[in-house]
Amino acid sequence: MKLENILDRMGSIEKNSFIKIIDTIISKNPKNIKEINKILSSTDKGLKSVDNQNISKIFSLTEKEFQEHIKCEFQEIASQLDILIDIIIRDGNCIIKQDWFSRLYESEIKQLKTRIKGLNADFEDDKSELSPLRKRDYKIYKSCLHTAYNNDIANNREAKVSSDELSIILTLSKQLGLSQEEVKLINYSILSIKKLDIQDVIKGLKNIGVIFFSNKENTIYVADEMVRILRKIREKEVGDKFYRRTLKLLREPIVNQICKEHNIDRKLSYSEKIEEIIKEGVSFTTLLLEDIYKTGSTLTEKKKTLNELCEKGLNINTLKGNTLDEKISSLIEYFETVERDEKVGISLDGFDKLLTELNQSLPKLNKQIKDQFELQDEYVLKADFLLDYNIKPRDILDLITREDLTKFIKDNGIKQRGDDILNILEHYKDVENLYLENYENVAYRNLNLLKENGIIIKESELGIKFEELTKVIFNSLGFNVDETFKNNLNTQKDMMDILLNLGNDEIIIVECKTSKERGYNKFSSVSRQLKSYQNLALKNNLRIVKILLVAPEFSDDFVTDCEMDTEMNLSLITAYTLSNIFDFFKTSKHKEFPHVLFRDIVINEERILKALSK
Repeated sequence: MKLENILDRMGSIEKNSFIKIIDTIISKNPKNIKEINKILSSTDKGLKSVDNQNISKIFSLTEKEFQEHIKCEFQEIASQLDILIDIIIRDGNCIIKQDWFSRLYESEIKQLKTRIKGLNADFEDDKSELSPLRKRDYKIYKSCLHTAYNNDIANNREAKVSSDELSIILTLSKQLGLSQEEVKLINYSILSIKKLDIQDVIKGLKNIGVIFFSNKENTIYVADEMVRILRKIREKEVGDKFYRRTLKLLREPIVNQICKEHNIDRKLSYSEKIEEIIKEGVSFTTLLLEDIYKTGSTLTEKKKTLNELCEKGLNINTLKGNTLDEKISSLIEYFETVERDEKVGISLDGFDKLLTELNQSLPKLNKQIKDQFELQDEYVLKADFLLDYNIKPRDILDLITREDLTKFIKDNGIKQRGDDILNILEHYKDVENLYLENYENVAYRNLNLLKENGIIIKESELGIKFEELTKVIFNSLGFNVDETFKNNLNTQKDMMDILLNLGNDEIIIVECKTSKERGYNKFSSVSRQLKSYQNLALKNNLRIVKILLVAPEFSDDFVTDCEMDTEMNLSLITAYTLSNIFDFFKTSKHKEFPHVLFRDIVINEERILKALSK
């Protein structure tokens, strides 16, 4: 769930810890202080009086500083912060009831203790599956950590690891190629591990700002934006679902090779081994740099293997870079972009229909998804519910075995030639709704995200498509999108995009602009265009109630120029805002959108949604 949506659910006291941390960061003049001050300048009462949308924006501007704040908390090595963060960043754990979180935490402690016993036994057993080289790596790391933790005792001080010692220990773990889970096991084989009171755990996480706790709902919320920060701190470069998607493309001998390297039981089933590799926290970069190749592979062979994995396996043809490192960085960036995108790849209606029919064909799937994502609800195959957890159609299909996918395809008359998952997504596509859900991506001319979300379109067609979708939205808002009247008015020189006929010779003119560049900044050219439309309408004795310009976003200079213009009754509205108004309007009591709400220079979404909710 997005940070803004979580903040909307919280009371002022429940947001307090988080706000205090952001306030402290702002007081230290972070890198983006100018942009932050622009947002804060609208109020003289500080961050507490800023609306949730702008708090979310300020958080995005302080992400690096917030990340450093969390890293400092890790200096207390006995805090169990690594255990707790590993729980809350798992797919499906961003919304957790307190009792469920308590069970997950207790289960994690028990599993750790069991695995620590196993690791200690492996140290002593000459016949263990641990290779001599790996055993040596473990012993080096364990000895260094033991010294760092216990050397204070000799000086009559409390045993702890200083920040300097911790940075050396972390560097050592990287050089030895230890996974996060291997590091955790060795750490807690030295540090005493005990179960803490769950109330203290929640309070601690809340005080450092990584979770929100709703007293009313007795529920923990972790924002999607926070999960990405915590994942970076734990050096997990991609979400579990993307890691799983990549691992499932590897042949079993390669998966076994990875398991051997990281002390994972090779007797497990193929799917279980993949899940264990993910849980181990094996670096995604290391995996693609070293672990997936046959012994003795040349650099050329490695590049070829990686290219085939991305292009043929993941259907990604847009990776940048020539070196392995560059290609891997590009792949991680691609997965981050896909994860940030709120669209689901098929329409919401299509997602619901897919889940219903999956449940009919594969009755065990509900339990499988529930267990996989550690969800507490009994029935979880609901589109809105899964999207709150950022679980999308592709993430569900990635978990289904090949045999079950084949059965589902046959049961539902889905195309059988080609890629099974892509065929299923195509089958449940609702094209118009899918385009509307990707309205902002069309505005930004983002072909890569459109393709990822199941839309294939030529770049040359995006401008016309954006105009068509805008017409659909205004029509759905109850306006008369009068094409006949518009065509009668238009000349070869002046051709307005959309005309909304309000009756009694009153109109609204709507102009649509797409742009790849961030911050639409062409006021002089667009104002000449709009003024010519205005003159055309006035010549025909029409009263222009409003001129609306719809674009992906507007630069500060553009907004300022618009504010200074005295000749047009012009308002600016972003594609994101118009899309949100459209979505909210569908569930409001209004049959026709009150156009008087279009009165700001830059249309204020929050004010309009409040007005529509009355």
